[in-house]
Order: sequence, then C-alpha cells, then structure tokens
Amino acid sequence: MRSIDYFDRGHDLDPSRACLIDAASGERLSFAEVKLLTERIATAMYANGFENQQPVALYGPNSAAIMVALLAMWRANGKWIPVNTRNAIDANAGYLNYVRCGWMFYHSSMEADVAELKARVPGLRHFVCLDRRNGADPSLEEFIAPFPQGDLPDFSDPFGRMDEIVGIFPTGGTTGPSKGVNVTNLGWGTMLETLSDAVGGRTSDPVSLVVAPATHAAGPVALGTMILGATQVILPGFDAEKVLAAIEEYRVTHMYLPPTALYGLLGSPDLGRRDTSSLAIFILVGSAVSPEKLRQAVEVFGPCMCQAYGQVESPMITTWLPPEVVAAAAAGDHPGRLASCGRPTRSVQVGIMDDEGHLLPPGERGEIVVRGVLVSKEYFEMPEATAEARAFGWHHTGDVAFRDADGYLYIVDRKKDMVVTGGFNVFTAEVEAAVTELAQVRECAVIGVPHDKWGESVHAIVVADGIGEAEIIAHARERLGGVKAPKSVAFVDEIPRTPAGKMDKKALRAQHWGDAARMVN
Repeated sequence: MRSIDYFDRGHDLDPSRACLIDAASGERLSFAEVKLLTERIATAMYANGFENQQPVALYGPNSAAIMVALLAMWRANGKWIPVNTRNAIDANAGYLNYVRCGWMFYHSSMEADVAELKARVPGLRHFVCLDRRNGADPSLEEFIAPFPQGDLPDFSDPFGRMDEIVGIFPTGGTTGPSKGVNVTNLGWGTMLETLSDAVGGRTSDPVSLVVAPATHAAGPVALGTMILGATQVILPGFDAEKVLAAIEEYRVTHMYLPPTALYGLLGSPDLGRRDTSSLAIFILVGSAVSPEKLRQAVEVFGPCMCQAYGQVESPMITTWLPPEVVAAAAAGDHPGRLASCGRPTRSVQVGIMDDEGHLLPPGERGEIVVRGVLVSKEYFEMPEATAEARAFGWHHTGDVAFRDADGYLYIVDRKKDMVVTGGFNVFTAEVEAAVTELAQVRECAVIGVPHDKWGESVHAIVVADGIGEAEIIAHARERLGGVKAPKSVAFVDEIPRTPAGKMDKKALRAQHWGDAARMVN
C-alpha cells in the first residue's frame, strides 16, 4: 500500500481520536481533521501545477504542520525529499539539485535558509510557508483557502502501487555527498507493517512521542504507530527535561530516540521526579547503544526498552531486539544480548559475509548483508553505486558484525571505523562499549590515530566527569586486553556530530591525520 493508505487505516479506527498534539503551540487535530487537511493541501498542489510523483521537500523543525504536510505530500502521491535543517546550506542545495526537487513546504523560522536555497536551486519553483505568508510565498492557510474540500482521483490500484517511489532518502554522507535512495511503496510498506506488528498490541490507548527529527527515523515511527491509531505528541527538538515532562503529562506509551538522547535522559536531574510508567515501547535506533547504559535504562524505565537496526537502504527494522529479550538480559538471562541489535525480522534474509562473498558461520565476523522486500530499489541515478552495493547478490550494509548460535547479531563496527594496530583488527564499537561501562563516562568515540610503530593507535575521545586517563585505560585493559584498550584519552565537552546526529568520526580523524590521502595505516 501507499504511505497515506496506512494513515487512512489508522484514521478509520476512530476518526474522532486525537491524531496530532503540538506540545509547543498547544494545537490539537483529530484524525478526521488531519485527513481533511491533507485532502485540501493535495488538491491545492494539483491546482498549482503539481505532477504525479514529483519530489517535495519539507524544511523545518518538528511541528504538527510539518506532519500534516508530510501526509499531504503522500496524499498527492509525491516523493518525499527529507531536508535536514542542521545540514550546511551547500549540502542541502546540492541534494535538492541532485534529486531535481520542485516543491518545498517550510517553516518561517527557516526563512534565511530558504532564501539561500531559492538562489541556489533553480528547479525549486513552488514554496508554501507553513505558519505565515512570507513575501510571495503563501501561508498554508492561504494556499488551501480556495479548496474547502479535497477533490482528488484515487491514485492507488489493486496492488497499492508497489513500484512507485515514496521518497528519495539521503544516505548519511559522512564520506562524501549523500546518495539518494529510491524507496518504493513495497519496501516502505513492508517496513511500516513490520514495525507496527513489533510495537503494537501493548496498550489500548497508544500515544507516541515525536521528538527526534521527523526527517529521520522519527517520521516512519510516527506513521508506523498511526497505523495503530496512536496519538502523536510533537516536540520541536530534544530537551531531556521537556521529554520527561511530556511523557508524564500525555501518558506517552511509545517513543523513539537515538542512544545519545537516551544518555541525556539518564543524566537528567528530573528523571526521578517524573512518572514514566506509561512507557510500553522505547525504541533505540541509529547507532549502537552502550550495554551498560541499556541495562540502566531498563532499571529506570522498566521492561519497555528495545532496539532496531537498519539503514536507509534497508530501513529501520532489519533486525529487532524486543523489550522482553532486553528486560531478561538486564535481569541476568543471557546478559550479553544487551550488546545485540536483535535477530532478523520476517521480511529479510540477513547474512554475515567475508570480502570474497562467502557467507560465514556463527561466531565469524564479517559484513552484514541483506536480502528481501525491505531492501530499497536503487540509488537515484547512480547505477554503478547500486551495483557495488549489491555485489554477490546481496545488499551490503558496510556494518561489521557476527551472529551467535541463537541468531542474534552483534555489530562491532563500520568497516571504515576499524583500527588496525600492530596487525590486529580492533573494532571501535567494542572499545566504546567497554569505556562507557564507567559511570563517570557519558559518551565515548574511539578512532585510530597514526603511530610510528604500530601503524595506528587506539585513541578514545570521551565526555566524562571525575575520572582520569589512567583509570579509563586500566578499565578497558582489564575488560578487553592490552591490544584493544585505548593508548590515549582526550577529554572534551562534547563529541562533534554529523547533521544526522551521529558521531562525526571523520572530523575526529581529521584532527590527527590532517590532509593525508587516507586515514588508515
């Protein structure tokens, strides 16, 4: 089915139920009101020259209006172009030109950026400012005023338009400009159904908190819970105290955050003063989570913690570690599974492959490779990159992992994050997990730095209080041995991040490798 068909499924459960609650503005919209708005917006788009399957960008902080625009774009059968407001203008302009985007819905707080994009992206011709008129750009209210009702053809077919494109989603771009990933209705719908099955059935009154950027995993999580008829409570961005207050006030049952935000919650002075007992599902996605911090989260939030693994090319829920398994591991039943990203979901085959294309048995480390309808169709207008990613008949994720005898996967690194020191491979995620076991350490990033004798030396960058270099190194040496333990530690106030919120190890390496042709020895 199409994305909007999944929203309509949630609408039909109870049209009068609250669909969107904007915590910042106080705006509340029912499912019926949201459906009518999306119909009016889509009708206005076609009246103003929109063409079927045209790319549409959304640009602004989380809000009810952004969510309505996203659903309306899918109602019009457009292709979603997520634009990260934290990206540099050059990066966003380059991506919008690359995918030939013609439409943009934006918030007035991004007015200066939009003015730059207008000058740099000549293909952008249609602009709607969500909250007010901005020069020649109409407000959303003005845009839809001539259309009190929607008047659209039925864009679906008996098969749900399986091969049409739901969006062109950018990859992380940490090693160069982002590639666009063509995601079809088939793959997207598979993800939504798998996700909603995993998180559904745990409450009769689902309320989902949207706090991470809707341009990333928070968007599909929101739609995946809308299928269940869940109310979406929207915060403009992450603030630990405001998140905890929202959970208590709205009795939030479902929430997604990246691990770094979880660490912020665990360190919040408000944690013990807020009632978070309503949480049934707290999903961690985006990067590996410290096993010790995950154990602490179960102690604090209860048996709701769970984890998914995916990437743009095999989105969101390639593997799933359910809350029951996490809670059992935190209680001492297979505690090692706190370091796992789970087992493959029903929609994919997952293998571990060596560099020669051989699938490896349990216990052997290699690259995670994936097959199935969850896998995206292709990179937008990049056939060579598509072919490279599909070598040996599998999609290659670039993530290094091993599988245990029970089928649980354990990610140990990205291929490019491996440190080779004295001929030994050191997977940085393993070192980071050991260092963050220390209560004084809030975050840790591990990289390889040049070393005259060993080629590369293991170096840790940490955010911590009340602990020194020697204590960190001694703890890691005891946990991992001398080869894997950091040989040096740098203390920083914060670790630099990419626009997608991931640790920017490229920037960290550059501080040590300078303009070298490669950052490995």
